[in-house]
Amino acid sequence: MEIIGRITADATVSETKAGKKVVNFSIAINDTYKSKSSGEVTKVVTYVNCTYWLNAGIAPYLTKGSLVECAGRIGANAWTNKEGEVKASLTFNTNKIKLHGGGNKVNAENATPVITTPVAVMTEATDDLPF
Repeated sequence: MEIIGRITADATVSETKAGKKVVNFSIAINDTYKSKSSGEVTKVVTYVNCTYWLNAGIAPYLTKGSLVECAGRIGANAWTNKEGEVKASLTFNTNKIKLHGGGNKVNAENATPVITTPVAVMTEATDDLPF
């Protein structure tokens, strides 16, 4: 399953007792629909708690407001709170993350440098340019 949404807070990294690191973050999925009876447009926001177990190094890039596309498996958690009310939340075990930008700037001292390579390099000068 794939979901796309905006990160609601900077991602955090936690560690299991066995030493395995997991990245935790939450995304908001915005949707709108038009009611057939009234014709009124309604906005709906669904919050999903996500986990990513493959590489904790991505955490500095998962910042509040960033648009992300996640692929993985969805699940649901249900519980009863102290007041006796039944509560539920969606969870998403992510195995692929695609960043689409936005959000806060990455802290340079914590981030892994990104190396870019030029797409095309001119090796010889040309004198017959049209301008």
